[in-house]
Amino acid sequence: MPFEDDLGAALRQAGDGFTVDRHALVDAGEERGRRLVARRRAAVVGGSVLALALIATAGAYTGGLLDGAGGADGVDVAAPQPTPSGGSGTTGGPDAGAGSPRVGSGAVSAERMMDNLEKALARAGGKVTPTHARGTESEGGAAVSGLYDDGKGQAAISVSLSRVDPLGSRAEQLTQCGDKNLLGYDDCRTEPLPDGGKVLIEKGYEYADRRVDTKCWRAVFVTAAGFLVEASEWNAPAEKDAAVTRPDPPLDRMQLKDLVVSQVWRPALNDLPAAEPEPARPGAGSGTALKDRSAADALESLLVPVGIPIASRGGEGSYGYAVLDDGKGTSLVQLNVSKGASTSGFTGDDVTTQPDGTQVRITQGPAEKGKGVVQWTVDTLRGDGLRVTVSGFNAASQNGPANRPAPAVTLEKLKGIALAPGWNRDGN
Repeated sequence: MPFEDDLGAALRQAGDGFTVDRHALVDAGEERGRRLVARRRAAVVGGSVLALALIATAGAYTGGLLDGAGGADGVDVAAPQPTPSGGSGTTGGPDAGAGSPRVGSGAVSAERMMDNLEKALARAGGKVTPTHARGTESEGGAAVSGLYDDGKGQAAISVSLSRVDPLGSRAEQLTQCGDKNLLGYDDCRTEPLPDGGKVLIEKGYEYADRRVDTKCWRAVFVTAAGFLVEASEWNAPAEKDAAVTRPDPPLDRMQLKDLVVSQVWRPALNDLPAAEPEPARPGAGSGTALKDRSAADALESLLVPVGIPIASRGGEGSYGYAVLDDGKGTSLVQLNVSKGASTSGFTGDDVTTQPDGTQVRITQGPAEKGKGVVQWTVDTLRGDGLRVTVSGFNAASQNGPANRPAPAVTLEKLKGIALAPGWNRDGN
């Protein structure tokens, strides 16, 4: 499945390269904000995989932060979900083992996905040439991509289909607009549908710092039954490393919505197995142990003694951020938590050791991206391999602009967050 594939790649990347590179930590924040987009786009284009950067330093566990271990146009949103162990939509039938791939029967082939893309775009005009596709037998879910040409410049376009737990946090997050300060989009809106589904339309960029002019507009449709359709379009013939061919992607807001809610995707969606129910996670008020909370909730609680109002916050799992506003300029604070990360960065004269054996490395200097942006980072590694990294910036986004001389949170307080009791399993 796409999540496991991406997570495996991210873990390997984290293990190989997450050492002393504070720039990688900065990138992780930006990519975490875009991870839901990247995960689906990685599954769409056969052979051209968009890597998921670090998955917030690859530290999420299913039970908690560090717990050890149908819609419009005829999509059948009212149909009950098959039980995860049942044979509906899964290979191997009812007796398939727990390790069996959760894939469809293959009733919708790659060739049919290509035909469906053409049908779904017929009303938009122009011509689409499918280039890659996967059918419902694929562990990555059904997907198709191609080139769209309306005479105003070729544009890449892609669609992916999968299932999510409709009652889980991921279904909700997929249709929530992220923090504009961090993601740098021009516009984002979520439209609830009468049948209980939701459609998100975001007009953004391939890179949040707009290092190139490539725009990426996307639509996400989640139904009440957990059907998930995601589409992305660019103003270039490829998502990366291709010259811009037009000012904007070709499909407008309504055309993007029509694409994801189109009934042509219904047979493939029905052939995909229902998603595994998400495990219940402790909420923000269910306990004080940091290890049992999302990084966003943990960071928010640890910032309370700092006494600076939080203008916005977000994140998921092992990554969290908050934008503080003390009236003297906004300031971003990021938190990354991981387990079993590389320890090679904790050597040298700039590394100190706490009485409990926790190693601490502090860096201060220019950030990787925005001009004039300053980054202060406290990177800590405990004896059990738990890594907690906190960074402060003198801007609301790592891309800038800088709007104050220094981060709002002092270095000593950043260190206090990273070394706070409760990250360890025993609470110390």
